[in-house]
Amino acid sequence: MEAVAKIKYLKGSPRKTRLVIDMIRGENVSRALAVLKFTDKRAADPIAQCLNSAIANATYKAEQDNIAIDPDDLWVKTCFVDMGPTKGRKRMRPAPQGRAYQERRHYCHITIHVTSEEQPKTEKELRAEAAKAKRAAEGGKAKPKNEKAKPAAKKAEKAKAEEVEANVETAPVEATPVETVETSAPAVEVAEGEAVVESMPESSEETGKE
Repeated sequence: MEAVAKIKYLKGSPRKTRLVIDMIRGENVSRALAVLKFTDKRAADPIAQCLNSAIANATYKAEQDNIAIDPDDLWVKTCFVDMGPTKGRKRMRPAPQGRAYQERRHYCHITIHVTSEEQPKTEKELRAEAAKAKRAAEGGKAKPKNEKAKPAAKKAEKAKAEEVEANVETAPVEATPVETVETSAPAVEVAEGEAVVESMPESSEETGKE
């Protein structure tokens, strides 16, 4: 969907107006309106009004044709400024060295063309896509080599692990000697009918008294 909006006989020189109109060429309408909102130029407000009119024309045209469009999908396809009439005035302005300049009043015409068609890609985007495709192609060629190398490495690791397990199973198990500790206790002969009395060590107090 395409639509056009124009402003004619706008007060101001076309040279100054082109400085603002060049900022929104090829931009999305929402971004273009944001740029115009924060631009400190006298021509920014009239250009924003013209852009809003173009968006409204596109929406109305879509409704008439029974087509559903999103205003945010519109972008500025074409925008330019033409020179308007220059009114000659009788007033003169003083100039250096005793000369005089005739005062002139400049006007301009603004045209903005918006569309909802797919925006063509810039040269920078095309170069980036080409570089990306080249990298993907190089990576696709190198990928099978890595895939072939991985199974071979896995087989080698598996064979090595099996060899280690076989060596562990076939190795003889050495019996560790067990040290026996003999404890000699004095034999005490006890006659029948006699009681065994254990002698307890005397305390330090008793020894001191003695």
